Amino acid sequence: MTKRDRFAVLGQWLLLGSLVGVLCGAASALFLWLLERATELRTGHEAIVYTLPVAGLIIGWIYERFGQSIKAGNNLVIDTIHDEGPEIPLRMAPMVLVGTVLTHVFGGSAGREGTAVQMGASITDWVSHRLRVSKPVRRQLLAAGVAGGFGSVFGTPVAGAVFGLEFIVLGRIEYDALVPALVASLIGDMTTRALGIGHTHYPAASHLPLTPLLLLKWLAFAAAVAVVTTVFIELTHFIKKRGERHIPRMPARMFLGGLVVVGLWKLVGTSDYLGLGVPMIVRSFEDPNLPVYAFALKLIFTAVTLGAGFLGGEVTPLFFVGAALGSALARLLGIPVELGAGVGLAAVFAASSNTPLALSIMAMELLGAPVFPHVVIVCVLAYLLAGHRSIYPAQRLLNGKGGERLSRPTALRELLPAPQPPPKGDRPGGG
Repeated sequence: MTKRDRFAVLGQWLLLGSLVGVLCGAASALFLWLLERATELRTGHEAIVYTLPVAGLIIGWIYERFGQSIKAGNNLVIDTIHDEGPEIPLRMAPMVLVGTVLTHVFGGSAGREGTAVQMGASITDWVSHRLRVSKPVRRQLLAAGVAGGFGSVFGTPVAGAVFGLEFIVLGRIEYDALVPALVASLIGDMTTRALGIGHTHYPAASHLPLTPLLLLKWLAFAAAVAVVTTVFIELTHFIKKRGERHIPRMPARMFLGGLVVVGLWKLVGTSDYLGLGVPMIVRSFEDPNLPVYAFALKLIFTAVTLGAGFLGGEVTPLFFVGAALGSALARLLGIPVELGAGVGLAAVFAASSNTPLALSIMAMELLGAPVFPHVVIVCVLAYLLAGHRSIYPAQRLLNGKGGERLSRPTALRELLPAPQPPPKGDRPGGG
């Protein structure tokens, strides 16, 4: 490639990456603004939570009727990147936006990353097809769309860029999309902030030198993170698979899931575990009396919500789980609470999504440089100990975590046991 060709490619990446970033940033700004209004509405009128089952019934019917081609969500995005599949329907963006906001209005325990990633990818793929770009450029722009959505919704542009490259294939970073992903994430974050959207501020971690004893503590910490990650992934997938097997209709599954969430809400007697749970995340950094079981309750609320089919992401609820778990472990192991909460916040999602590098960078962007060596150690260890499982079953495995190399990228779902046929009397179909 000549110097002129290199400059032409760079110019194309800068132009298209900026376009993707502006679109993703604007979509994230609208989404975050609506999410804040939804949370205010719910917290001001908590009785609305009782109607979560009815909301699930309506959302499920809409998705069953109009969303069959997009119901795979983030897994559809990953499959499209790998398989060069048909255009991701543009309707994914408004449908997942509205569905997620409604989930939060009525009290479902869900996040926002999944929505941002799906909006970014669907908008980007629409642009790619309108511009008739080549297949390699389309693939790069899809990664940029993921990066732009992730970076803008959390205000962490560098982590967003790395996440867009890292979550596609385990064991390989997609460097061919590095420039457009970085541009899209940076421009997306700048666009969201320019539109007046702020992000949560977490207490900065204090400097703590590494010692042999502290390394042993981090090893125990990472093992606990891996166990909790495994429980969350397996429980969410179990609820989803059993629900699809025994209750074929998506509206009925979501209605039942809403009933369970309402029952849990009344059982625990607090609204702390509904919605995003950001106040409890912040509290994990500051309150030495945070209930040691808080992480387990949020895990259950979220697994039921997402397993039943409600829309949203896993990141913020897993931030809650990780920060609360980290707070409890820090008190047990004699680690500063704010450091333990910060490391846990990043490590649980890093292990759940197989993105230890992106989440280590995200922790540094959110909490400051002193957290970096500690969070890298725990994220990498938890990532290894959690095994070949993920909240995104469509993720491809190329290099095994034990050092083995596969002949071709293989979806993690292909490594799972074959599903059992439904019991006699079950009707096929549904969502």
